[in-house]
Amino acid sequence: MNTKLTIRLNKSIIENAKFYAKNHSTSLSRMIELYLNSMTSQEVKEFEITPLVDSLSGVVKLPNDFDFKSEYLNYLNEKYK
Repeated sequence: MNTKLTIRLNKSIIENAKFYAKNHSTSLSRMIELYLNSMTSQEVKEFEITPLVDSLSGVVKLPNDFDFKSEYLNYLNEKYK
């Protein structure tokens, strides 16, 4: 059963959300419904760490100042030369 809900949001957020919904062929109401459903779902998803993954944890030691983004950018630049 559908029920009406009135909420107050910043005008620009509403406009952006409507634009997003239109571009994804859905309604703003449906987007909000799906979001609230996902946030309030009773199902708790827990992931079991396999023994192999657990054994690999901590194998690689990197300096505290290691820049992941920069290194990844360098990797991509080399890959797509």
